[in-house]
Parts: sequence; structure tokens; C-alpha cells
Amino acid sequence: MRTSELTREIDESPAGPHVAAFFDLDRTLIAGFSALTFVADGFRSGRLGATDLVELLFAATSFQLGTVGFSGFLSGTARTLRGFSEEEFAAVGERIFNEELAAEVYPEARAIVDAHRRRGHTVAIVSSATRYQVAPIARELGIEHVLVSSLEVKDGVLTGELVYPLCYGEGKAVAARGLTAELGLDLTQSWFYTDSEEDLPLLEVVGKPRPTNPSRNLATIAARRKWPTQTFTSRGFPGAEQMLRTGLAIGSIVPSFLLGLPAAALSGNWQQAVNIASSTWGEVGTALAGLEVHVRGEENVWARRPAVFIFNHQSAIDMLVICKLLRRDFVGIGKQEIKKNPIFGPLMTLAGTVFIDRFQHEKAIQALRPAIDALRHGLSLAIAPEGTRSTTPHPGPFKKGAFFMAMEAGVPIVPIVLRNTIDALPKNWLVVRPTTIDVDVLPPIETRNWQRQDLDRHMAETHALYEEALRTTWD
Repeated sequence: MRTSELTREIDESPAGPHVAAFFDLDRTLIAGFSALTFVADGFRSGRLGATDLVELLFAATSFQLGTVGFSGFLSGTARTLRGFSEEEFAAVGERIFNEELAAEVYPEARAIVDAHRRRGHTVAIVSSATRYQVAPIARELGIEHVLVSSLEVKDGVLTGELVYPLCYGEGKAVAARGLTAELGLDLTQSWFYTDSEEDLPLLEVVGKPRPTNPSRNLATIAARRKWPTQTFTSRGFPGAEQMLRTGLAIGSIVPSFLLGLPAAALSGNWQQAVNIASSTWGEVGTALAGLEVHVRGEENVWARRPAVFIFNHQSAIDMLVICKLLRRDFVGIGKQEIKKNPIFGPLMTLAGTVFIDRFQHEKAIQALRPAIDALRHGLSLAIAPEGTRSTTPHPGPFKKGAFFMAMEAGVPIVPIVLRNTIDALPKNWLVVRPTTIDVDVLPPIETRNWQRQDLDRHMAETHALYEEALRTTWD
């Protein structure tokens, strides 16, 4: 579903901060359950031991059997954290977000949050989870207000006790009313997105209840009350078709190279084979993976060549999209680790990829010399100036290599803004999800008059172009 269809109701709704949009966390903003991710990390890291496991299992079993309420369940969980520094545990939350939970954010939820923010609505997460689970996600989504269950802290240390009331069930409605009184919200015009029937107290007081990925019980209630529901499919366990598509898309790189061999043999020009392989893999691979690529500013791909094409690195499929876009007469710049890949390493070497050791600056500079020579001989370069994939749609800091090479060769830099390849395949994921990929190709940036001492300024200006492009809506 295109973003415009997903957010149409919001885009046509009254604007202003008096309208609120409340969001549950688990299975609403993110797929899965953040608490389980924290627990699994605790055992992997040694933060939790066998005694903690018994206590957690007992609390969870008692809650499921109905012998204790949510308060009793959370109390059992909180006791396993007794004695931990709050500062250290907050850092654990940041790490878990970067390593795991960032990839679990539903792209659909991100689009809905962004739509509410564009309307000037007051956006809040209201969750039974703790601040350590919620705060990094709220910051990433630009959500200012966080209403959560709290753990007691004394002298900077978690005591293992809870702070009441908890933000659960009726507690969520209480928290929302408190924010309403503080900010002058109008609940009759406000929204609440959640997956659980346990949140009925808040669903019943807002004017626009929106069950999202609803549980079976909530789906039944929503049908009876004629509440609109929505189900997101971009995250969660992949299906067999998605696995097959991914395998075919990756595997198509081999026949794409074989297809180019006759042309190279006839012409005696290896670059002909690389051109055929790149364009074929770009077209066939994206089609097999279920990626529909929409491009604005495609004329800038061809306006000035050779050039250094830079792209924000969100996903392992970025290069597939770049091949579809650039098609011919370019080589890639990749990190040294890729060279060890048994499939992509040899093929990328045959394609003329320049491999760089990111951790040894002097060697990296030396490795750039063949790339600069390639530019001077008419080949373009494709490089991600961040040097590594981001775990979120926001571009990380740029490194100097791309800008240095363009300046040395006297060729322009062409920024390629990949808006949402992360939706198809986040960092550390293995299966591609069919997605519409939106790409902006910005006008070439002239580098002939650049000086080395000004590179930092030029990098900052280019980074700002990415931030501005990613803030604007596509539809």
C-alpha cells in the first residue's frame, strides 16, 4: 500500500496540537515484544542468571494462568533488575534498540506517526513497557511524549520495585487523561493505535480508536463496534514466497554475469560484460525480490559522467537498486570484509570493485588511487559515504573518501537519496520484503574548485541535502 493511501484519513483530519495520537508499543509500533528481546539479551550477556530465569518463568506463568495480574508479573520481572545502575541499564536499552529493535519498527507505523506529526498533532507512546524499552524508539520516531510504567530508582540504582500506578489497562486511560489535562487535548478528536483488548479503557475514550494488528479478541470487539482495523505485513516472520524471492534475487547475480561473457569475448572489452551484468542484475534482481523502484530526478543519473555517485546506506539491497539505476560504466567501492564472501567477493572483484579497509586510514587512502584513476578514464564510482549500513532511515556521519576522490579527479558528486530500502531489508535481516522503493537523484555537485581544507564544509552541506530530502514527503 502506498503511503498516501495508508495516511489519507490522517491527512484529511483536523490539524493542531489539541488532537492527540496515542500509540501502544509492542505489535503496534514494532513487531514482536520488546520485553522478550530484553530478556533474551540479558541471558546472552550474562546479566541474568538461572535464578532470574526461574523467577521470570514463574511470573510469566502466573500471569498467563490468571493467578496474578499484570502488576504481579511486572514485579517479578523488576526483581531480576535489583541492584543494576539505571545509567548502565539505559545504555543497554540503547544498544538493544540499535542492534535489534530498530529493525522491528513497522514502516507502516513510521508513516502513520509522520503523518500525525505533519498535521501538528500531539503524538505520544502509551505503553506498559518501561522507559528503557520505549525511549530510543520514541526518539527515533520523533515522538515527544512517553507514558510508561516506571521502575523505582534510588541513588541511581534500580531497587527491583515498581512505581505505581502502572501504565496498563485502565492505567493507560489515566495516563492519557493526565496528558490531556496538561496540554489541553481533545480526546473526542484523538486517536489510539493498539493491538490488545487490554487497552479497551483508552480505546473507549478517544474519538478515533484504531485497532492495529489486533489480537483475535480485539478484532472481534472492533467488528462489533465498527472500529476500523489495520494489519501491517512488513515485519514479523517471513513467508515461504519471500524466502524464495530473496534466494532467486541474490542468485540471479551469477547468470547475469554469465550473460555478459559473450559480449566481452566478442569485443575484447571486459567492461562490456560488467555493464551487461550490472544492468541485468539490477532489473531482474529487483523484479524477483518484489521491489518496485520509483525514481525522481533520473535525468541527473546521466547529466554528468563520469561522476561519484553517493548513496545513503540503509540495506544490503542498496547495491541492487544502484545497479538498476546506474546500469553501466561504473564501479563500486566496498568494505574489505565483503571480499571474503564466497559468492559476492569474487563477482565484485571481477566487476572491478575497489575494496577498502575502513579501520586503517593510510591503507584506505592508498586503495582509493585506482578508483581515482578509473574516474579519470571515464568510469563512474558508486559509494556509500557513511561507510556502513545505518539501523534507521537517518543517514549517519559521512566519511571523506567519496568527496576526496571527486575533488582529486575533478568530477561531480551526484547524491542518490534512498528513502526506504531499509523497509525491504533492515540491517542484519536475511529475507527481502516486497516493497516500493522511492529514490531521489539530486543534481550534480561541482567539485572542480574545491580545496582540501574545505572538505568538512562540503560534506556537511551534502549531508544536509540528504536530511532535507528525507524530511519531504514523496506522494
